Amino acid sequence: MIIGIDHIGLATEDPGGVAAFLTALGLGKDDEGIAESYGVACEFWSHPSAGGQPAIELVTPVREDSALSDHFTRRLPSLYHVAFEVDDLDAELARLRGHRLVPVDAEPCAGARPGMRVAFMYVPKPAALLIELVQYGVAGAASAG
Repeated sequence: MIIGIDHIGLATEDPGGVAAFLTALGLGKDDEGIAESYGVACEFWSHPSAGGQPAIELVTPVREDSALSDHFTRRLPSLYHVAFEVDDLDAELARLRGHRLVPVDAEPCAGARPGMRVAFMYVPKPAALLIELVQYGVAGAASAG
């Protein structure tokens, strides 16, 4: 079951520049890590009174073959995805496939935070949106960073 919005991902090649903007909005960096499977660095920002949720995630490539490699050739730094926290990642992947969402990942991967397991899906037109499903506290999902 979807529990709620975990974060909104912003793709950027200049996390410092975006950080200045987020700081001006009153947000602070809560967490950061590397999602090795995707070749990206992730910073999580939120309002101090929000308890870290939902967050803004700055997603930055750390290698040439990162998941963002093609993103910047097609569009400027921008909204990258909306992430939803779920209580059972495998069950949600199966359920959403039944609603014609297209899996991007062959199988879930470790996310950028400790105990975070993630999988991406594409919501086809008319939404044309990349979503991330996130489950926390999963054994064997320790951060690769």
